[in-house]
Amino acid sequence: MQATAEKQNNIFTTYAKSIAILWTLLIFFLCFIPGKDLPHLNIPLVDKWTHMVLFGVFTILWHNTVRSNSMGLKLILLIAATFLGWLVEYVQGHYVQGRSQDNMDTLADAVGGLIGIILFSLYMRFNKSTKSQRG
Repeated sequence: MQATAEKQNNIFTTYAKSIAILWTLLIFFLCFIPGKDLPHLNIPLVDKWTHMVLFGVFTILWHNTVRSNSMGLKLILLIAATFLGWLVEYVQGHYVQGRSQDNMDTLADAVGGLIGIILFSLYMRFNKSTKSQRG
């Protein structure tokens, strides 16, 4: 029975990593679309909200690949989200036609990453307490 649970955990981890990798690639794809091809939406700060959601989901998905609630992992994820956000902005500013580097987008990426970490941590805490109550 122990081997079956371990095998299921390995399959889950493999799927979680695959989804996290695909999400990361989606971030690159969406952020490297030339400016002229972006839709013009009349929603205040839509760009910042989009960055927050993209990077919030990014940290949730990557956090799910390592089921740990350690502060070290949270810090690594926050640094990774912030660095990836900065890298995307740098590439946009230097290599993507019609796009510019916006440090406020990098801040939105970091805030989104932090929100994702907090949400996942709350989920883990709630999920653990729910399982212990079921006995």
